[in-house]
Amino acid sequence: MGVFDILIPFGMLCAAVYLFIIKKLQYWADRNVPHSKPEFLFGNVREVNKIYHIGERFQQLYSELKGKHPFGGIYMFIKPVALVTDLELLKSVFVRDFQFFHNRGTYYNERDDPLSAHLFNIEGQKWRTLRSSLSPTFTSGKMKMMFPTVVAASKQFNDFMEDTIREQPEVELKDLLARYTTDVIGMCAFGIECNSMRDPDAEFRVMGKKIFQRPRGKVKLLLMNALPSVARMFGITVIAPEVSDFFMNVVRDTIKYRVENNVQKNDFMDILIRMRSDKETKSDDGTLTFNEIAAQAFVFFLAGFETSSSLMAFTLYELALNPEIQQKARQCVKEVLERHNGEMTYEAAMEMHYLERVLKECLRKYPPISVHFRIATQDYLVPGTNTVLEAGTSVMVPVLGIHHDPEYFPDPNRFDPERFTPEEEAKRHPYAWTPFGEGPRICVGLRFGMMQTRIGLARLIASFQFSTCSKTLVPMKFDIKNAILSPRGGMWLKVEKVNDP
Repeated sequence: MGVFDILIPFGMLCAAVYLFIIKKLQYWADRNVPHSKPEFLFGNVREVNKIYHIGERFQQLYSELKGKHPFGGIYMFIKPVALVTDLELLKSVFVRDFQFFHNRGTYYNERDDPLSAHLFNIEGQKWRTLRSSLSPTFTSGKMKMMFPTVVAASKQFNDFMEDTIREQPEVELKDLLARYTTDVIGMCAFGIECNSMRDPDAEFRVMGKKIFQRPRGKVKLLLMNALPSVARMFGITVIAPEVSDFFMNVVRDTIKYRVENNVQKNDFMDILIRMRSDKETKSDDGTLTFNEIAAQAFVFFLAGFETSSSLMAFTLYELALNPEIQQKARQCVKEVLERHNGEMTYEAAMEMHYLERVLKECLRKYPPISVHFRIATQDYLVPGTNTVLEAGTSVMVPVLGIHHDPEYFPDPNRFDPERFTPEEEAKRHPYAWTPFGEGPRICVGLRFGMMQTRIGLARLIASFQFSTCSKTLVPMKFDIKNAILSPRGGMWLKVEKVNDP
């Protein structure tokens, strides 16, 4: 066989692939949808994870495309994506026409990577059944049951902070806060004392870090985003094997111990165990297999420790930059605690209204989930247009972009909790602020996340004064490798004990 006999078919194959990619990148132009000009192969995301966080890049695209159409056309590599730029369309996607957008379209691989098949990712009837089963876990009654555990962890954190600042007043808070939330979630999800506050090398904390540190090559990302069925065929996984093995073993040991010893703790794991099937990998009767239980416990841990610790870190950062707001928050906490005899009760935490406004403003400025994902499950005619979103089209909501849109939040870079007084909220479009999503797929654990955040912050603000130091990043820069919006290089602040009069 001559060299040309090899080169000609290879050249024809390359040409065919090239033409296929070019055609894919003409998708929005062919449909007369305003779009951002894509780059070959990389679409509009070449600089994501290199220069920009995905939330920042989508914020740029939102600003570029807003006002031209209810959505703009962009590309994740070669995959066409509808970027929502109109809040009425956002409402339709999340709530009004939810039946068209009930799946997220995020990649998971139940066969090779069972922990990835959790509530956030799964689709269709399986999601509906699981969501309705898990929702009772997060009622106010269940929150009250878990409340003492969170308070005890916050007390330990407070004591640890006092010990820490005696030796070094300038503290990297992001890791400390993640250790606090890891301990809370470990107890509430698994009934296990992680002890990561005193031991930064505790296994739960180490594995929590590894979840967000796993590097992925461009080819894997391309397959997961543009050709998920091919990615599954090749067995591409989301979660590192050592992380998966660790959580599988923890869940297996926890279930075994509780069942054999008839232990009930009224926590998240109890709910899952009551739904347990005797099958290992497949169940069609509404019960949960071991793999499914492990996946839900994993996502509760995953979503609970990183998002809450990032929110707490950003809040302390803004309070350090705005001492008058910090003092007002501290006064709010102290006045409420005085009314409750100095005790951090569930009712006291719910009465800290100014602290809640501070948290809402921080969620506006630094939403942990900076982009929401949906996928059209059937053809959808976009209201007020002739444009049809074809079944299978990804729809993304640029939360960071909308939260920084001066049309909805004037002077968006200014930190102002007064944006969230009842009067100001009533003036604003109800879908301008969606850090947890909205509608049936709103974050199921938001009450728990806000509870552990509120308790931890209330304890810290009452006891300590936070200010900037030489290592504090001003202006803020984000960790571009972390899907969760988090500070680059940690969160360094000066921490001093509050001197009560």
